[in-house]
Amino acid sequence: MKRRHLLTSALTASLALCTSLPAQDKNASLRQELDIAISKGLNFLKQQQNKEDGSWSTPEEPAITGLVLTAFMGDPSRRPTDAILPEVEKGYQFLLSKVKPDGGIYSQGRANYNTSIALTALTVNPKPEYEKTILDARKFVVGQQNDFGEKGVTDNEFDGGIGYGKPSADKPPRADLSNTHFAVEALYYSKKLFEDKATPEDKKNELNWGAAIKFIERCQNLPASNDQKWASDDAKNKGGFVYEPGVSKSPEEIKLPDGRVAMRSYGSISYAGMLSFIYAGLTTDDPRVKAALQWLGENYTLEENPGMGQEGLYYYYHTMAKALTVAGLDELKTKDGKSVDWRVELGRHLLNNQKPDGSWLNPTGRWMENDPVLVTAYTLLALQHVHRALK
Repeated sequence: MKRRHLLTSALTASLALCTSLPAQDKNASLRQELDIAISKGLNFLKQQQNKEDGSWSTPEEPAITGLVLTAFMGDPSRRPTDAILPEVEKGYQFLLSKVKPDGGIYSQGRANYNTSIALTALTVNPKPEYEKTILDARKFVVGQQNDFGEKGVTDNEFDGGIGYGKPSADKPPRADLSNTHFAVEALYYSKKLFEDKATPEDKKNELNWGAAIKFIERCQNLPASNDQKWASDDAKNKGGFVYEPGVSKSPEEIKLPDGRVAMRSYGSISYAGMLSFIYAGLTTDDPRVKAALQWLGENYTLEENPGMGQEGLYYYYHTMAKALTVAGLDELKTKDGKSVDWRVELGRHLLNNQKPDGSWLNPTGRWMENDPVLVTAYTLLALQHVHRALK
Protein backbone atom coordinates (compact mmCIF):
# COMPACT_ATOMS: atom_id res chain seq x y z
CA MET A 1 0.00 0.00 0.00
CA LYS A 2 2.83 2.32 0.92
CA ARG A 3 4.64 1.50 -2.38
CA ARG A 4 1.46 2.21 -4.36
CA HIS A 5 1.14 5.55 -2.62
CA LEU A 6 4.72 6.44 -3.53
CA LEU A 7 4.19 5.53 -7.20
CA THR A 8 1.01 7.60 -7.33
CA SER A 9 2.79 10.54 -5.76
CA ALA A 10 5.66 10.24 -8.24
CA LEU A 11 3.26 10.08 -11.21
CA THR A 12 1.34 13.09 -9.92
CA ALA A 13 4.56 15.05 -9.51
CA SER A 14 5.67 14.04 -12.99
CA LEU A 15 2.40 15.18 -14.58
CA ALA A 16 2.55 18.43 -12.65
CA LEU A 17 6.06 19.00 -13.97
CA CYS A 18 4.94 18.33 -17.57
CA THR A 19 2.00 20.70 -17.36
CA SER A 20 4.16 23.41 -15.85
CA LEU A 21 6.75 23.29 -18.68
CA PRO A 22 6.87 26.41 -20.83
CA ALA A 23 4.62 26.16 -23.91
CA GLN A 24 7.53 26.61 -26.33
CA ASP A 25 9.15 23.34 -25.20
CA LYS A 26 6.54 21.29 -27.03
CA ASN A 27 8.31 22.14 -30.29
CA ALA A 28 11.88 21.75 -29.02
CA SER A 29 12.36 18.43 -30.84
CA LEU A 30 11.00 19.78 -34.13
CA ARG A 31 13.18 22.87 -33.81
CA GLN A 32 16.26 20.67 -33.39
CA GLU A 33 15.31 18.62 -36.47
CA LEU A 34 14.89 21.85 -38.43
CA ASP A 35 18.34 23.00 -37.31
CA ILE A 36 19.87 19.79 -38.68
CA ALA A 37 17.95 19.96 -41.96
CA ILE A 38 18.86 23.63 -42.48
CA SER A 39 22.52 22.89 -41.80
CA LYS A 40 22.49 20.03 -44.33
CA GLY A 41 20.76 22.22 -46.90
CA LEU A 42 23.28 25.04 -46.48
CA ASN A 43 26.15 22.55 -46.80
CA PHE A 44 24.60 21.33 -50.07
CA LEU A 45 24.45 24.90 -51.36
CA LYS A 46 28.09 25.53 -50.43
CA GLN A 47 29.07 22.67 -52.74
CA GLN A 48 27.05 24.12 -55.62
CA GLN A 49 28.63 27.56 -55.76
CA ASN A 50 30.47 28.59 -58.91
CA LYS A 51 34.01 28.81 -57.51
CA GLU A 52 35.06 31.22 -60.26
CA ASP A 53 32.55 34.04 -59.98
CA GLY A 54 30.73 33.29 -56.68
CA SER A 55 27.29 32.86 -58.25
CA TRP A 56 24.82 30.03 -57.78
CA SER A 57 23.00 28.16 -60.54
CA THR A 58 23.50 30.68 -63.38
CA PRO A 59 25.17 34.11 -63.48
CA GLU A 60 22.41 35.25 -65.84
CA GLU A 61 19.91 35.22 -62.98
CA PRO A 62 21.45 37.01 -59.96
CA ALA A 63 18.12 36.52 -58.18
CA ILE A 64 18.99 32.88 -57.52
CA THR A 65 22.26 33.92 -55.86
CA GLY A 66 20.23 36.50 -53.90
CA LEU A 67 17.86 33.82 -52.58
CA VAL A 68 20.80 31.60 -51.57
CA LEU A 69 22.53 34.48 -49.77
CA THR A 70 19.34 35.38 -47.92
CA ALA A 71 19.09 31.74 -46.81
CA PHE A 72 22.66 31.80 -45.46
CA MET A 73 22.04 35.06 -43.61
CA GLY A 74 18.80 33.69 -42.12
CA ASP A 75 20.39 30.55 -40.66
CA PRO A 76 18.83 30.31 -37.14
CA SER A 77 22.14 29.09 -35.70
CA ARG A 78 23.92 32.19 -36.93
CA ARG A 79 24.49 35.04 -34.46
CA PRO A 80 24.53 38.66 -35.71
CA THR A 81 28.15 38.99 -34.57
CA ASP A 82 29.33 35.89 -36.46
CA ALA A 83 31.78 36.46 -39.30
CA ILE A 84 30.43 36.15 -42.83
CA LEU A 85 31.39 32.83 -44.43
CA PRO A 86 33.89 33.12 -47.30
CA GLU A 87 31.38 31.53 -49.72
CA VAL A 88 28.75 34.07 -48.71
CA GLU A 89 31.17 36.98 -49.01
CA LYS A 90 32.08 35.85 -52.51
CA GLY A 91 28.39 35.60 -53.40
CA TYR A 92 27.84 39.19 -52.32
CA GLN A 93 30.80 40.29 -54.43
CA PHE A 94 29.10 38.56 -57.38
CA LEU A 95 25.90 40.55 -56.76
CA LEU A 96 27.88 43.78 -56.61
CA SER A 97 29.51 42.91 -59.94
CA LYS A 98 26.04 42.99 -61.51
CA VAL A 99 25.19 46.55 -60.42
CA LYS A 100 24.32 48.66 -63.46
CA PRO A 101 24.70 52.42 -63.95
CA ASP A 102 20.89 52.73 -63.65
CA GLY A 103 21.05 51.24 -60.12
CA GLY A 104 19.58 47.87 -61.11
CA ILE A 105 21.28 44.56 -60.26
CA TYR A 106 20.88 42.20 -63.21
CA SER A 107 22.71 40.60 -66.14
CA GLN A 108 20.56 41.02 -69.23
CA GLY A 109 16.86 40.55 -68.62
CA ARG A 110 14.26 40.33 -65.84
CA ALA A 111 15.69 43.52 -64.41
CA ASN A 112 13.08 44.04 -61.71
CA TYR A 113 12.93 40.39 -60.62
CA ASN A 114 16.70 40.16 -60.24
CA THR A 115 17.14 43.59 -58.68
CA SER A 116 14.35 43.13 -56.12
CA ILE A 117 15.65 39.81 -54.80
CA ALA A 118 19.27 41.04 -54.82
CA LEU A 119 18.13 44.14 -52.93
CA THR A 120 16.52 42.02 -50.22
CA ALA A 121 19.72 39.94 -49.96
CA LEU A 122 21.82 43.08 -49.50
CA THR A 123 19.40 44.45 -46.91
CA VAL A 124 19.70 41.37 -44.67
CA ASN A 125 23.49 41.81 -44.59
CA PRO A 126 23.68 45.42 -43.40
CA LYS A 127 27.05 46.96 -44.16
CA PRO A 128 27.83 50.65 -44.52
CA GLU A 129 29.57 49.99 -47.84
CA TYR A 130 26.33 48.49 -49.26
CA GLU A 131 24.14 51.47 -48.38
CA LYS A 132 24.55 53.43 -51.62
CA THR A 133 23.98 50.28 -53.70
CA ILE A 134 20.83 49.52 -51.68
CA LEU A 135 19.44 53.03 -52.07
CA ASP A 136 20.23 53.10 -55.81
CA ALA A 137 18.62 49.67 -56.29
CA ARG A 138 15.59 50.83 -54.32
CA LYS A 139 15.22 53.85 -56.59
CA PHE A 140 15.52 51.55 -59.61
CA VAL A 141 12.72 49.28 -58.34
CA VAL A 142 10.45 52.24 -57.61
CA GLY A 143 11.11 53.41 -61.19
CA GLN A 144 9.67 50.14 -62.54
CA GLN A 145 6.17 50.91 -61.26
CA ASN A 146 3.65 51.36 -64.06
CA ASP A 147 1.76 54.59 -64.58
CA PHE A 148 0.13 54.47 -68.01
CA GLY A 149 -2.39 57.02 -69.25
CA GLU A 150 -2.97 60.06 -67.05
CA LYS A 151 -0.13 60.40 -64.56
CA GLY A 152 -1.01 59.68 -60.96
CA VAL A 153 -4.35 58.09 -61.91
CA THR A 154 -4.86 54.32 -61.95
CA ASP A 155 -6.71 54.44 -65.27
CA ASN A 156 -4.97 51.36 -66.70
CA GLU A 157 -5.46 47.90 -65.21
CA PHE A 158 -1.67 47.50 -64.89
CA ASP A 159 -1.08 50.85 -63.17
CA GLY A 160 0.61 50.51 -59.79
CA GLY A 161 1.99 47.08 -60.62
CA ILE A 162 5.47 45.97 -61.64
CA GLY A 163 6.56 43.41 -64.23
CA TYR A 164 9.87 41.81 -65.12
CA GLY A 165 11.22 45.09 -66.44
CA LYS A 166 10.18 48.63 -67.24
CA PRO A 167 7.73 48.75 -70.16
CA SER A 168 8.72 50.59 -73.30
CA ALA A 169 6.75 52.26 -76.07
CA ASP A 170 7.07 49.23 -78.36
CA LYS A 171 5.65 46.79 -75.79
CA PRO A 172 2.10 46.47 -74.45
CA PRO A 173 1.48 47.42 -70.79
CA ARG A 174 1.88 44.57 -68.33
CA ALA A 175 2.62 43.79 -64.72
CA ASP A 176 2.12 40.70 -62.58
CA LEU A 177 1.60 39.90 -58.94
CA SER A 178 4.72 37.74 -58.55
CA ASN A 179 7.09 40.50 -59.63
CA THR A 180 5.10 43.09 -57.70
CA HIS A 181 5.35 41.04 -54.50
CA PHE A 182 9.14 40.66 -54.82
CA ALA A 183 9.40 44.41 -55.44
CA VAL A 184 7.28 45.54 -52.48
CA GLU A 185 9.08 42.99 -50.30
CA ALA A 186 12.45 44.55 -51.16
CA LEU A 187 11.05 48.03 -50.49
CA TYR A 188 9.54 46.86 -47.19
CA TYR A 189 12.86 45.51 -45.86
CA SER A 190 14.95 48.47 -47.09
CA LYS A 191 12.49 51.07 -45.78
CA LYS A 192 14.39 51.83 -42.57
CA LEU A 193 17.62 52.62 -44.41
CA PHE A 194 15.65 54.70 -46.92
CA GLU A 195 14.07 56.76 -44.15
CA ASP A 196 17.39 57.25 -42.34
CA LYS A 197 19.83 57.76 -45.20
CA ALA A 198 18.08 58.77 -48.44
CA THR A 199 18.47 62.38 -49.54
CA PRO A 200 15.41 64.68 -49.49
CA GLU A 201 15.47 64.60 -53.29
CA ASP A 202 15.49 60.79 -53.40
CA LYS A 203 12.65 60.63 -50.89
CA LYS A 204 10.43 62.22 -53.53
CA ASN A 205 10.77 58.97 -55.48
CA GLU A 206 8.92 56.71 -53.04
CA LEU A 207 6.57 54.10 -54.49
CA ASN A 208 2.96 55.14 -55.07
CA TRP A 209 1.65 52.68 -52.46
CA GLY A 210 -1.98 53.59 -53.13
CA ALA A 211 -1.54 52.63 -56.77
CA ALA A 212 0.25 49.43 -55.74
CA ILE A 213 -2.73 48.46 -53.56
CA LYS A 214 -5.08 49.17 -56.46
CA PHE A 215 -3.07 46.81 -58.69
CA ILE A 216 -3.10 44.07 -56.03
CA GLU A 217 -6.88 44.51 -55.69
CA ARG A 218 -7.18 44.06 -59.46
CA CYS A 219 -5.57 40.61 -59.17
CA GLN A 220 -8.02 39.38 -56.50
CA ASN A 221 -11.28 37.54 -57.10
CA LEU A 222 -13.28 39.95 -55.00
CA PRO A 223 -15.79 42.17 -56.85
CA ALA A 224 -16.40 44.28 -53.73
CA SER A 225 -12.94 45.86 -54.18
CA ASN A 226 -11.81 44.74 -57.66
CA ASP A 227 -13.24 47.05 -60.36
CA GLN A 228 -12.38 44.65 -63.22
CA LYS A 229 -15.28 42.89 -64.97
CA TRP A 230 -13.63 39.44 -64.83
CA ALA A 231 -13.62 39.33 -60.99
CA SER A 232 -16.27 36.95 -59.70
CA ASP A 233 -17.97 35.84 -56.50
CA ASP A 234 -17.67 32.23 -57.59
CA ALA A 235 -17.44 30.25 -54.34
CA LYS A 236 -14.42 28.21 -55.47
CA ASN A 237 -12.33 31.30 -56.23
CA LYS A 238 -13.63 34.20 -54.14
CA GLY A 239 -10.88 35.88 -52.14
CA GLY A 240 -8.00 34.18 -53.97
CA PHE A 241 -5.69 35.78 -56.51
CA VAL A 242 -4.62 35.34 -60.14
CA TYR A 243 -1.29 36.15 -61.80
CA GLU A 244 -2.30 39.44 -63.40
CA PRO A 245 -5.60 41.23 -64.07
CA GLY A 246 -7.76 38.84 -66.09
CA VAL A 247 -5.07 36.14 -66.44
CA SER A 248 -4.60 33.08 -64.25
CA LYS A 249 -1.77 30.61 -64.76
CA SER A 250 -4.12 27.80 -63.74
CA PRO A 251 -5.46 25.67 -66.61
CA GLU A 252 -8.75 25.15 -64.77
CA GLU A 253 -11.75 27.05 -66.07
CA ILE A 254 -15.15 27.46 -64.46
CA LYS A 255 -18.11 28.66 -66.49
CA LEU A 256 -20.37 31.02 -64.57
CA PRO A 257 -24.18 31.18 -64.92
CA ASP A 258 -23.88 34.53 -66.73
CA GLY A 259 -21.63 32.98 -69.41
CA ARG A 260 -18.34 34.41 -68.15
CA VAL A 261 -15.37 32.21 -67.31
CA ALA A 262 -14.15 32.54 -63.72
CA MET A 263 -10.43 33.14 -63.37
CA ARG A 264 -9.11 30.27 -61.22
CA SER A 265 -7.47 31.47 -58.03
CA TYR A 266 -4.37 29.47 -57.16
CA GLY A 267 -2.27 28.93 -54.04
CA SER A 268 1.19 30.40 -54.57
CA ILE A 269 -0.01 33.64 -56.09
CA SER A 270 -2.74 33.98 -53.44
CA TYR A 271 -0.12 33.94 -50.69
CA ALA A 272 1.89 36.48 -52.72
CA GLY A 273 -1.19 38.70 -52.99
CA MET A 274 -2.04 38.50 -49.29
CA LEU A 275 1.60 39.18 -48.40
CA SER A 276 1.72 42.18 -50.74
CA PHE A 277 -1.30 43.68 -48.96
CA ILE A 278 0.53 43.28 -45.63
CA TYR A 279 3.71 44.88 -46.99
CA ALA A 280 1.56 47.76 -48.23
CA GLY A 281 0.25 48.37 -44.71
CA LEU A 282 -3.05 46.46 -44.60
CA THR A 283 -3.79 44.31 -41.56
CA THR A 284 -5.52 40.97 -41.02
CA ASP A 285 -8.68 42.91 -40.06
CA ASP A 286 -8.98 44.36 -43.56
CA PRO A 287 -11.80 42.69 -45.57
CA ARG A 288 -9.47 42.11 -48.55
CA VAL A 289 -6.96 40.27 -46.35
CA LYS A 290 -9.76 38.41 -44.55
CA ALA A 291 -11.15 37.20 -47.88
CA ALA A 292 -7.69 36.03 -48.95
CA LEU A 293 -7.15 34.16 -45.69
CA GLN A 294 -10.54 32.50 -45.99
CA TRP A 295 -9.67 31.23 -49.49
CA LEU A 296 -6.23 30.10 -48.35
CA GLY A 297 -7.69 28.23 -45.37
CA GLU A 298 -10.39 26.55 -47.41
CA ASN A 299 -7.82 25.46 -50.00
CA TYR A 300 -5.08 24.53 -47.51
CA THR A 301 -2.97 21.55 -48.50
CA LEU A 302 0.69 20.62 -48.60
CA GLU A 303 0.25 17.98 -51.30
CA GLU A 304 0.01 20.46 -54.16
CA ASN A 305 -0.05 24.10 -55.13
CA PRO A 306 -3.86 24.52 -55.14
CA GLY A 307 -5.06 25.16 -58.67
CA MET A 308 -1.64 24.36 -60.15
CA GLY A 309 -0.96 20.79 -59.04
CA GLN A 310 2.79 20.18 -58.68
CA GLU A 311 3.79 23.27 -60.65
CA GLY A 312 5.44 25.95 -58.55
CA LEU A 313 5.10 23.79 -55.43
CA TYR A 314 8.21 25.01 -53.61
CA TYR A 315 7.56 28.63 -54.49
CA TYR A 316 4.17 27.94 -52.85
CA TYR A 317 5.79 26.60 -49.67
CA HIS A 318 8.19 29.55 -49.52
CA THR A 319 5.48 32.14 -50.08
CA MET A 320 3.12 30.43 -47.62
CA ALA A 321 5.73 30.46 -44.84
CA LYS A 322 6.73 34.08 -45.22
CA ALA A 323 3.15 35.32 -45.73
CA LEU A 324 1.73 33.62 -42.63
CA THR A 325 4.77 34.61 -40.56
CA VAL A 326 4.63 38.27 -41.59
CA ALA A 327 0.88 38.28 -40.94
CA GLY A 328 1.56 36.87 -37.45
CA LEU A 329 -0.75 33.87 -37.84
CA ASP A 330 -0.18 30.64 -35.92
CA GLU A 331 -3.07 28.73 -37.43
CA LEU A 332 -5.28 28.54 -40.50
CA LYS A 333 -8.94 27.54 -40.40
CA THR A 334 -9.71 24.90 -43.02
CA LYS A 335 -12.89 24.24 -44.98
CA ASP A 336 -14.14 21.68 -42.44
CA GLY A 337 -13.72 24.13 -39.58
CA LYS A 338 -10.50 22.69 -38.17
CA SER A 339 -7.60 24.90 -37.12
CA VAL A 340 -4.23 23.67 -38.40
CA ASP A 341 -0.84 24.64 -37.02
CA TRP A 342 0.68 25.35 -40.43
CA ARG A 343 4.19 25.78 -38.93
CA VAL A 344 4.35 22.25 -37.53
CA GLU A 345 2.71 20.64 -40.56
CA LEU A 346 4.84 22.48 -43.12
CA GLY A 347 8.03 21.93 -41.14
CA ARG A 348 7.46 18.17 -40.87
CA HIS A 349 6.40 17.90 -44.50
CA LEU A 350 9.57 19.56 -45.76
CA LEU A 351 11.76 17.50 -43.43
CA ASN A 352 10.30 14.36 -44.98
CA ASN A 353 11.08 15.57 -48.50
CA GLN A 354 14.77 16.38 -47.96
CA LYS A 355 17.17 14.26 -50.02
CA PRO A 356 20.20 12.50 -48.47
CA ASP A 357 22.57 15.14 -49.93
CA GLY A 358 20.65 17.90 -48.13
CA SER A 359 18.80 19.26 -51.18
CA TRP A 360 15.17 19.45 -52.24
CA LEU A 361 13.84 19.12 -55.79
CA ASN A 362 10.54 19.33 -57.62
CA PRO A 363 10.43 16.78 -60.47
CA THR A 364 7.97 19.09 -62.19
CA GLY A 365 10.25 21.59 -63.83
CA ARG A 366 7.97 24.56 -64.45
CA TRP A 367 9.31 27.89 -63.21
CA MET A 368 12.81 26.39 -62.94
CA GLU A 369 11.86 24.04 -60.07
CA ASN A 370 13.98 21.26 -61.58
CA ASP A 371 16.95 23.32 -60.35
CA PRO A 372 17.91 21.88 -56.92
CA VAL A 373 19.74 25.09 -55.98
CA LEU A 374 16.67 27.23 -56.48
CA VAL A 375 14.33 24.73 -54.80
CA THR A 376 16.70 24.21 -51.87
CA ALA A 377 16.93 27.98 -51.38
CA TYR A 378 13.11 28.28 -51.40
CA THR A 379 12.85 25.44 -48.88
CA LEU A 380 15.52 26.76 -46.52
CA LEU A 381 13.84 30.16 -46.47
CA ALA A 382 10.50 28.47 -45.70
CA LEU A 383 12.02 26.37 -42.89
CA GLN A 384 13.70 29.43 -41.40
CA HIS A 385 10.33 31.21 -41.25
CA VAL A 386 8.82 28.12 -39.62
CA HIS A 387 11.70 27.93 -37.13
CA ARG A 388 11.28 31.57 -36.11
CA ALA A 389 7.50 31.27 -35.89
CA LEU A 390 7.46 28.14 -33.71
CA LYS A 391 6.45 28.80 -30.12
